[in-house]
Amino acid sequence: MPEANIVRWIREKFIAIVGDLDERGRRRWAAAEARSLGRGGIAAVAEATGLSDRTIRNGIQELDDPSAASADRQRRPGAGRPSCESLQPELIYAIESLVEAETRGDPMVPLRWICQGTRQLAKELRQQGFQVSSTKVGQLLRSQGYRLQVNRKKIEGKQHPDRDAQFRHIASRVKAFQKTSQPVISVDTKKKEPLGNMKNSGKRYRMKGAPRKVTTHDIPDKELGKAVPYGVYDITHNEAGVSVGISHDTAEFAVAAIRRWWSRMGRKRYRQF
Repeated sequence: MPEANIVRWIREKFIAIVGDLDERGRRRWAAAEARSLGRGGIAAVAEATGLSDRTIRNGIQELDDPSAASADRQRRPGAGRPSCESLQPELIYAIESLVEAETRGDPMVPLRWICQGTRQLAKELRQQGFQVSSTKVGQLLRSQGYRLQVNRKKIEGKQHPDRDAQFRHIASRVKAFQKTSQPVISVDTKKKEPLGNMKNSGKRYRMKGAPRKVTTHDIPDKELGKAVPYGVYDITHNEAGVSVGISHDTAEFAVAAIRRWWSRMGRKRYRQF
């Protein structure tokens, strides 16, 4: 069989099974193929698979001496490039010092109060003299038990001794007003939104390749200001009205929102008042 056909034949077999092989399996399969071809087999298999001739020779040694590599290891003990943390013993401590700066007693760490992504951590570590990539930082953090997590609301302030009695009183007054068909409302302000040509979530139909262009940064416009939604919720009828203004969240705005709710919705529901 011509040499070019042999290489193509080996490559086709390798592509068919490579997805099912780990590092050790690829090495030994390549070694078995090279041995079956005889003289020039190592060069042909290396060209077809992209593996180095040293890797294939190591595989042949393992086939000749099964004890050269344990069944539960990809490589023999000590093989491969030394790990980053073994060459830099202080690396893990340095990473932990950045992630848990407040518990390390170092208030001057630059990353204490900012988003601690692996790229930022790797950059700070390189500035300290370490040789490490962002991928390696992520691996070391996971090996130390760290995971990406969001904040969780679990810490409550000191509860006032009359807090429970206060809410019980409110609940009793709500029931009393509802029994006499009087309006009971809950008033709350919502998140303020900057006005202008800003990006928002959601999609809408437009001609292909012609999306609506909006500002790059959602920086509030000093002239337009912010929209302030104020919700008035009718507890009894499970209905609500929302007033949107541009003034600050003041008592005057709250009263105006209640007045607007009454004129638009409340008066129809509670005609006796």
